[in-house]
Amino acid sequence: MYKNEFDNLLNQNKTFSAYMFYGQSNFLIEHYTDIVASRLGSPDEIEKLYFDDFNFKYAKDKLLQSSLFASNNILVIKLDKKLNKKECVELIEACNINLDSKVIFACMGDTDFKTMGGYFTQKLNAVSVRMFSPFPNEAVRIIETQAKELGINYEMSALNNLYFMHRQDLSLCVNDLKKLAILDERITPDTVYKHCFGIGAVNFEDFLHNLMSGQDISDDLSLILEEGMNEIYLLNQITSFVQQLFMISSYARIHGSANAKEILGFIPPKNVWEKKSRLAINIKPDSFLEIMNFLLKIELELKSSKISNQNLYLQASLRKISVLIR
Repeated sequence: MYKNEFDNLLNQNKTFSAYMFYGQSNFLIEHYTDIVASRLGSPDEIEKLYFDDFNFKYAKDKLLQSSLFASNNILVIKLDKKLNKKECVELIEACNINLDSKVIFACMGDTDFKTMGGYFTQKLNAVSVRMFSPFPNEAVRIIETQAKELGINYEMSALNNLYFMHRQDLSLCVNDLKKLAILDERITPDTVYKHCFGIGAVNFEDFLHNLMSGQDISDDLSLILEEGMNEIYLLNQITSFVQQLFMISSYARIHGSANAKEILGFIPPKNVWEKKSRLAINIKPDSFLEIMNFLLKIELELKSSKISNQNLYLQASLRKISVLIR
């Protein structure tokens, strides 16, 4: 199921024997793993097995045996490779045999976990939840919720600036919020710029703007990929940026001017919005369809073809976007 469906069940206090979170957003995977684990038991009742620490026999034995010192027996397993059906189903069934036990799988990385998700069935009282990268308005709401939980006195523009500063990386945003919570002052954009530092040698928002302006992005693209950004993640960020430009362009042509709150659901930093709006209007409406089809074609090829060097292939492909914009 998707996050919205699971949120409804979570709000109804519905519990399962086994949970699996996977998808594009590592932040949401870890966030929901923490939420569910904390609802199922206290910190002393939760054991975590991460990546190479995972041992099938140990995990199964633990789930089958109730704790002598606690009423709940919660096991969190973080994986970057999918389990085979036999092992996965046996761990889920162990939780149905021992009702004190619950297992939560946090499946990280680019592995295709969809097949594994199919083992989490209603019959086994298990659920798999696929997490997509949140849209900017949803992401900022998540940051705002975290800020409120930390008791931070903030200006909304400060949270927007933090989000864009960190290339829309929620994990980095939340980490910085925890640092800002120490300050005994209202958090403004100036506070963010003074105490927080964006990652990477390249301003990601500037990179996206230059790409869609038809400028030479060769050096910046190489730096971004050298810094370790995943090719699929980068492509998804570009696609999301183009979708925003299309919405801005369409809205402005219909209403005469663009309204950030109505289009994005939030108000980004003024300089970012003005720059993005000008860019959106300068792109011909027909070009958006060509660009989107081109980006989806690249994504399909990266995911389904045996490309020996995805890094170089993506660089060569993205340089062709300038031709579509002209």
